[in-house]
Amino acid sequence: MFDEADLAAIREGKEHWEEETYGPTVDRFGERKEPFETDTGGQEVQPLYTPADVADLDYEEDLGFPGQEPYTRGVYSTMHRGRLWTMRQYAGMGTASETNERFHYLLDQGQTGLSMAFDLPTQMGHDSDADMATGEVGRSGVAIDSIEDMKTVFEGIPLDEVSTSMTINAPASVLLALYIAVGDEQGVDREELRGTIQNDILKEYAARNTYIYPPESSMRLITDIFEFCAEETPNFNTISISGYHIREAGSTAAQEVAFTLGNGIEYVEAAIDAGLDVDEFAPSSPSSSTRTTTSSRRPRSSAPPGGCGRRSWRSDSVPRTPSRSS
Repeated sequence: MFDEADLAAIREGKEHWEEETYGPTVDRFGERKEPFETDTGGQEVQPLYTPADVADLDYEEDLGFPGQEPYTRGVYSTMHRGRLWTMRQYAGMGTASETNERFHYLLDQGQTGLSMAFDLPTQMGHDSDADMATGEVGRSGVAIDSIEDMKTVFEGIPLDEVSTSMTINAPASVLLALYIAVGDEQGVDREELRGTIQNDILKEYAARNTYIYPPESSMRLITDIFEFCAEETPNFNTISISGYHIREAGSTAAQEVAFTLGNGIEYVEAAIDAGLDVDEFAPSSPSSSTRTTTSSRRPRSSAPPGGCGRRSWRSDSVPRTPSRSS
């Protein structure tokens, strides 16, 4: 990618810079920390990077073009030039009517989608009047106990005009069914329903502990959702594989990506084992191939799961799947 003569000149220039400029400055003033490493992962950071550090880069194989494999530069060819990302604030609180009021406010303020937060009893499959729910109802999100609650949350909000993300895992099939039922009652064609259900149970076992069933039974529910949505709600994303929770539970940035990609592989293989066609369910499971939810605690934490994560997914998982479209 680079001319050898140019690289030699750059290397020579860097050596001169280190000896004549950088070195004397460090000797006089020092640096903020020794050794100079990343906050996440403890990787040493060089004082200067040049084209010589990427001399072996294969542009088409390692970077490529937006919208084309290996998707390092993004999954859409136009990226933000074509359409801005959906802007939604994670919201949900108290009762269904309170959350409905909040959703209307957010949409009035220009939000372009909804992100629904559920309280812990709902996340664990408990009704609000259960003994286990005492003191937790409506605290970390909205309490949903019935179809009436879900109808109230979306009263006055046409489901064919909004994309809804629901952060729910163990009882994902139930909440998705309620959402679809509300759409049916509104007269919305199921193919017009848009949104995402997190439905990522493996990270619950590893990081959050808000699971209900054993792993094998949970994976069966997830693949059932894949199959149902591929037929009934093809524009609704069936899973959002998340690394954020794993990072917050104490992993390194590299482990966050590794666990997230590993979970994605497990979901795809479970679906294949259940007899599903990758090309049928994968289009409504975008997080399995291109997108993860990652930690934002430090700037560097958000970088690896982007282009690097997509590239890693392509090189490690795609060869495992008998897919026409990868």
